[in-house]
Amino acid sequence: MTTFTKSVGCLALSGLLLLLLAGCGQHPKLQPVPPGASVLAFGDSVTFGTGALTGEDWPTLLAQKTGWRIINAGIPGDTAEQAKYRLPDLLAQDRPALVIIEIGGNDFLKRTPQPEVKEDIRQIIQAVKGVGAQAVLVAVPEWSLLNILTSKTDAPIYQELGKEEGVLVIGQVFSAVLSQPELCADRIHPNATGYQKMADGIYGALKKAGAL
Repeated sequence: MTTFTKSVGCLALSGLLLLLLAGCGQHPKLQPVPPGASVLAFGDSVTFGTGALTGEDWPTLLAQKTGWRIINAGIPGDTAEQAKYRLPDLLAQDRPALVIIEIGGNDFLKRTPQPEVKEDIRQIIQAVKGVGAQAVLVAVPEWSLLNILTSKTDAPIYQELGKEEGVLVIGQVFSAVLSQPELCADRIHPNATGYQKMADGIYGALKKAGAL
């Protein structure tokens, strides 16, 4: 093999590696969602706004920032296993352009194995896709003794689902809020300032992805 051939081969290999690295850094893009569009915030008590007053929940704050008509479909205590059964009626009723999914924390508290939680959330994502809406996941911390006592980190199933289902995952937003006691009403719920931080983080990620 000549020196020229070796050089060309190395350049081609380098280019391939750069493409692969670039692909790893890409995040799913969203179609723009116009002001006034119907958006569903689907989740549990953290979507509902437990720990703050009415109107201080992150869906309401996000609606103010975006101009979207956001329906707060958060139910305290809900699990991914339960939530997947109530979603179809909401999708048919509200016909959202976008569904922001924040679910799984109660499953973790009940010690449901993460692979089971992952498959329940996958069914939620697929139901959203099935009606032609865009799905976005808000990652939830995994609950463990270490995670309660130290800074919170997202459960890995969310990034896994993001890659497998091709959906945007908004990571280290909820976890970051719960890692700062001054932003929390208790160990698992933000306070009003914490929900404002969540709304800001979700807004920033949606804007970066092209929804705004």
